[in-house]
Amino acid sequence: MYTDPLHGTDPAVTTTPQNITAQQREALDSALRVDQAGEVAANWIYKGQLFVLGRDKRAGPLIQEMWDQEKKHLLVMDKLQLQHRIRPTVLSEVAKVAGFGLGAVTALMGKEAAMACTEAVETVIGEHYDDQLKEMESLPHDHPSVPLLKDVVREFRDDELEHLDTAVENFSQRAPAHALLSSMVGVGCKIAIELCKRF
Repeated sequence: MYTDPLHGTDPAVTTTPQNITAQQREALDSALRVDQAGEVAANWIYKGQLFVLGRDKRAGPLIQEMWDQEKKHLLVMDKLQLQHRIRPTVLSEVAKVAGFGLGAVTALMGKEAAMACTEAVETVIGEHYDDQLKEMESLPHDHPSVPLLKDVVREFRDDELEHLDTAVENFSQRAPAHALLSSMVGVGCKIAIELCKRF
């Protein structure tokens, strides 16, 4: 719906619920602010990985394919942000720098470490999208944007979990100090989520 010009004037992609409580509006604002920031960071993680591993015949195309999906996610999140009049996080530039740094550093550690980074990030994001879907149950389903928003979050969650599977299939768990690396990246993602909710 968000990438098809034929639906450009559909109320589901152009309007936002008005009959929601202040608490529901705050939850919607927080969710979409975090999601948009997360997609910014994801794009820069893959950009950093591709900068290092782009010429690798196996890893390069895999990273590019995942990055292409993240570009679509960001395009849609930018449109959702405008539709629902959400203030973007003030940490967008930090997300870009941190994302690129994380992607490049883990790629410099090797293909397996790059995949371990993807595995850890997508594990947290998959769980985060699941939590959001539960929270969105409280939104009024009579507004056309709400079922569509839930469909988008569900689709993006499934894409992220597919990236997680791709990382595992490509030996993420063979990365040096896999458990420590995964734990550090996962904790970093959770902290970033909480910061973007507030700022």
